[in-house]
Amino acid sequence: MSASNIHAQKAQTSTQEYKLWYDCPAQVWTEALPLGNGRLGAMVYGTPGTEQIQLNEETIWAGRPNNNANPNALEYIPKVRELVFAGKYLEAQTLATEKVMAKTNSGMPYQSFGDLRISFPGHTRYTNYYRELSLDSARTIVRYEVDGVRYKRETITSFTDQVVMVRLTASQPGKITFNAQLTSPHQDVMIASEAGNQVSLSGVSSWHEGLKGKVEFQGRLSAIHKGGKIACADGILSVENANEAVVYVSIATNFNNYQDITGNQVERAQNYLSQAMKHSFAEAKQKHTDFYRNYLTRVSLDLGANKFEDVTTDKRVENFKTTNDAHLVATYFQFGRYLLICSSQPGGQPANLQGIWNDKLFPSWDSKYTCNINLEMNYWPSEVTNLTELNDPLFRLIKEVSETGKETAKIMYGADGWVLHHNTDIWRITGALDKAPSGMWPSGGAWLCRHLWEHYLYTGDVEFLRSVYPILKESGRFFDETMVQEPVHNWLVVCPSNSPENVHSGSKGESTTAAGCTMDNQLIFDLWTTIISASQILGTDQEFATHLQQRLQEMAPMQIGHWGQLQEWMFDWDDPNDVHRHVSHLYGLFPSNQISPYRTPELFDAARTSLIHRGDPSTGWSMGWKVCLWARLLDGDHAYKLITDQLTLVRNEKKKGGTYPNLFDAHPPFQIDGNFGCAAGIVEMLMQSYDGFINLLPALPSLWQEGSVKGIIARGGFELDLSWKNGQVERIVVKSHKGGNCRLRSAHPLTGKGLKQAKGENPNALFAVPEVAKPLINEKAQLNKVEITKTYLYDLPTKAGKEYLLIGK
Repeated sequence: MSASNIHAQKAQTSTQEYKLWYDCPAQVWTEALPLGNGRLGAMVYGTPGTEQIQLNEETIWAGRPNNNANPNALEYIPKVRELVFAGKYLEAQTLATEKVMAKTNSGMPYQSFGDLRISFPGHTRYTNYYRELSLDSARTIVRYEVDGVRYKRETITSFTDQVVMVRLTASQPGKITFNAQLTSPHQDVMIASEAGNQVSLSGVSSWHEGLKGKVEFQGRLSAIHKGGKIACADGILSVENANEAVVYVSIATNFNNYQDITGNQVERAQNYLSQAMKHSFAEAKQKHTDFYRNYLTRVSLDLGANKFEDVTTDKRVENFKTTNDAHLVATYFQFGRYLLICSSQPGGQPANLQGIWNDKLFPSWDSKYTCNINLEMNYWPSEVTNLTELNDPLFRLIKEVSETGKETAKIMYGADGWVLHHNTDIWRITGALDKAPSGMWPSGGAWLCRHLWEHYLYTGDVEFLRSVYPILKESGRFFDETMVQEPVHNWLVVCPSNSPENVHSGSKGESTTAAGCTMDNQLIFDLWTTIISASQILGTDQEFATHLQQRLQEMAPMQIGHWGQLQEWMFDWDDPNDVHRHVSHLYGLFPSNQISPYRTPELFDAARTSLIHRGDPSTGWSMGWKVCLWARLLDGDHAYKLITDQLTLVRNEKKKGGTYPNLFDAHPPFQIDGNFGCAAGIVEMLMQSYDGFINLLPALPSLWQEGSVKGIIARGGFELDLSWKNGQVERIVVKSHKGGNCRLRSAHPLTGKGLKQAKGENPNALFAVPEVAKPLINEKAQLNKVEITKTYLYDLPTKAGKEYLLIGK
């Protein structure tokens, strides 16, 4: 199932260069520089004496095809539910862990392939060292001098040739001498010298939790040289006294899909290598660069000139709190887009917890697909930063877990439809895994369905909506059949569940297990209203839509607790001193559109109160989410403060969230979601389109008085080029991909042909916002009046394919 595309015209690129650079080699993995082509990942250390390039292939996972649904769950979920409704939350959680959670496995880990190591005799003493990752061309460059000879390495993971290439040159002829080999942490690998000066490394993925690893992989190494000579023996490729050389590595597996591992990894690896070696490095680099820049140049962000171009990237991060280095923010934004381009290509696997970069056999949290925030956050930038095609791997994962989730729904719940709990892997497992405090959460599928609907809202692609409607419907059917009435208010609730990973005071802080958590209610509201809207658009299932509309009336509204907070749970349990990393009950503020200063001011104020008490510093991904949340709260300076917290340098610290020297997000350890969340948040500060209109500069920080952004996408299929000066809109170009009404909100007046004052509801259905129920407000709650800056609201009728110029007064 391929994503439908908005083929946006390329935005004009900024004249500024975006790169990461350093004056010394990487000493640890989080200092190495990431390259990727969606399928292959490479981490380049840049050490002169022995280059180390750690390698990944996206389908090397432990285990084999399986599903992990526990058949005992069918008997025990009702008993867990009874304990929850009796207020025995710890007993419920204990029983769920013992009887409901998966007993076969908790998911398989994503695994490293190994390393390419290239040793250069005599290169341990060097001068004039320089190392760079170019975000303009998706390549790394290493330069240094030894005995008056200037050496240069260029590395790419070619998008078009599907291999890793390392070009080695020197300022004098005959100076390229090296030994290259492949190594792997996997057990029982076979390394062999092959015909044609090739080295092969063959292996199989690991056993894990009783499942034999059955992903077979092979890597192949070879080189082309000019001058000198080449030899291959004992698994080592040697080049001596060459003028230049290009080293090639191909990697392939037997993985076809989550059910089928009958591919031929040897043929695939050999084919990748032989095809790539037919082209010169110059030709390969140009094709690779053109492919990559087709994505990159759609969006540019200019927040000011680079005043610190002579300062290494890690030092710029370290100094950010005092320098307010706006160009670093723009670099970090483009780095987020770069990571998504490199880790999520159509036809491949989605970006996992670490994208595609992982140097371990058993990484933290298995580097799986965690679905209670992390996988979703990975794709927050995809639509808004003009990378819509890169959703394809996510959409295929959703389709596949909807298939395996049908089996799980029957086995665990005796229900129709499909279910996904808080985690999955390459085998698309859908059972409840780990222990109940995190794993007893059946709402992962509901959240992923939101991405399908958002894609429709951004593109207006009715055929795409038609293709995914059965997935939406069957997820909605599962909750329709499994939600139950709780005994206190008779509300329809998800039970058992939790507010992801957070304990509550109803259990004296000992249990997460609960019923009717606010996030679950928000997710089901989104899912069911999406199905209702989709059924109307497609002219189908009106009876089911009417049934869901009735069911929505039985659910709890959002509630505001005694200290003015948006309640996280059905009961007023929130602790004002709780600084938990998950802010799950604020899903309705972002990424959803249920909370608005214009439509739901009480909920808007309560969400703000909750976020203030949650605090700012946290894990890296949590801070990325908070950038988005503060932007939705129209507080640009607070959103910027979270960017400052995100851009806190982390080197070896184990408990400090922030950013590693190579700009990877630090949970810690590395999780890629924070990079993506913050990139999405930066756009939310400059433009929002969730509330029935496009809001221009809604959360502009006071430090960003002048700038421009080009190529960002609003719902409705509108592409925007926006510039501002003195904190006010200066110029905006609206490119209409679908036609229809474009409603704009601006803090300052706009002028332009066809622009008129807006009246009534936005007639563009892609901006329709479902009405949420009025909140229940605790009588002790003291709410603040929401003060909103005066704005001007305009309508701009548009035609598909046309551009419209508007000027700020």
